[in-house]
Amino acid sequence: MPDRLTTVETVEEEGSWLFTIRDEYDELDEVILVPCEESGVEAWINRCTHEAQRFDRGFGAAVRDGQIVCPKHGSMFDACSGDCDNGDAAGTTLPGVDVTVNRGDIYLTDDDVEFEHEGGIDDGDDGPSSTSHIGL
Repeated sequence: MPDRLTTVETVEEEGSWLFTIRDEYDELDEVILVPCEESGVEAWINRCTHEAQRFDRGFGAAVRDGQIVCPKHGSMFDACSGDCDNGDAAGTTLPGVDVTVNRGDIYLTDDDVEFEHEGGIDDGDDGPSSTSHIGL
């Protein structure tokens, strides 16, 4: 059964919703859910195609008038298609992750990834578990 992520209502209220996946190569990556008038929501890898700048850096992605805005150079990506037609990322498309909406609930349905947790990769990470006694 697909993993239930959140609700369309939550994504609309918050403007975006961040979660972490594990891909087919056992690597972690971040995904943002953003509102989309056509489908309710869309899911995109949380990186600008220009310089891998994260859209959501822990406090929500900037989404304005149906566009995801890169916080570094201002390139804007269509929230529904992932396409960018301006700025340094012009002519590129965000990599997507398959989700399905059913009765207002959003489910991860991409066979190439697994849900890890809500939030970013480092959320809940207490840092290295070093036992070093080196003092500086």
